[in-house]
Amino acid sequence: MGQALSPQNLPEFTPQEKSLTLVEQVLVQIQTSIIKGELPAGSKINEQALAEKYGISRGPTREALQLLERQRLVVRVPHIGARVAALTVEELNDLYELRSTLEVMACELAAKRITQQQLDNLWQLLERQEAALADGDSYFQQEGDVDFHYQIIRASGNRHLQETLIGGLYHLLRMYRYQCTNNSRRPVRAIAEHRRIVEAIAQRDAELAGLLMRRHIEQGRQNTEQRLKQLQAQTLAAKPQQVC
Repeated sequence: MGQALSPQNLPEFTPQEKSLTLVEQVLVQIQTSIIKGELPAGSKINEQALAEKYGISRGPTREALQLLERQRLVVRVPHIGARVAALTVEELNDLYELRSTLEVMACELAAKRITQQQLDNLWQLLERQEAALADGDSYFQQEGDVDFHYQIIRASGNRHLQETLIGGLYHLLRMYRYQCTNNSRRPVRAIAEHRRIVEAIAQRDAELAGLLMRRHIEQGRQNTEQRLKQLQAQTLAAKPQQVC
C-alpha cells in the first residue's frame, strides 16, 4: 500500500492544496490525472487501486469519485462501474454550445460591472500571457487561457454563472482542451483575441465584448474538434484489423 497522506509526506501537493481536506486533496490529484490523460478517457476506474496509490481508505476515495461525477469527469455505467468520461465530438460540441451562451453573458455583465482592480488584473494577466508565449512557455496553451476566462466570469458578479462555469463545466472543458490542443499557431491568435476582448470590456462596450467572446470560443471549439477527430482517427488506425 502507498504511503499515507500527511503534511510531512505530501511533496506533490502545493501549499494551497495542503490546506484542503483529505477528500479534497485526493479529488485534486485524481482530477488532474483525468484532465492530463494519465487516467485515459473511457477507462475503468479501480477504486481499490486508487486508494492504495494515495495510501488512504476507500471511503475518501469513493467520496472524491462522487464529486468527480458531479463534475462529469467520471461517469457510472450500469453493471460496469465508474469510468473516466469519454471524449466524443458530440459531447464536445454540446459543451461548447453551453459554454458560449454562458460566457458571452458573463462577458457582457463584466463589461458593465468590472471594478478597476479586476480590470487591472486582466491587463496584468494579458501581459504575463504575452511574455510567456514569447518565452515558449506552454502554460498559456494548457491552462493560462482558462485563467483569463476565470477572471472575466468572476468579474461578471453573477454567482450562479460562476458556479455553473467554474464549479462544474470548466473541469470537463479543461480535459478536452488539455488532451486535444496541438496547434502551435492558436495561442498567438488567442492572445490577440484576448486583448481585443479586454479592450472592449475596458470601454464598457458589452455588445462588442460579447461578440468577440463568442467568436473566440468558436475558434477554440473548431480547433479542439479538429484535433479530437485526428486523435480518434489515429486510435482507429492503430487497432488490429479483424480478418473475416
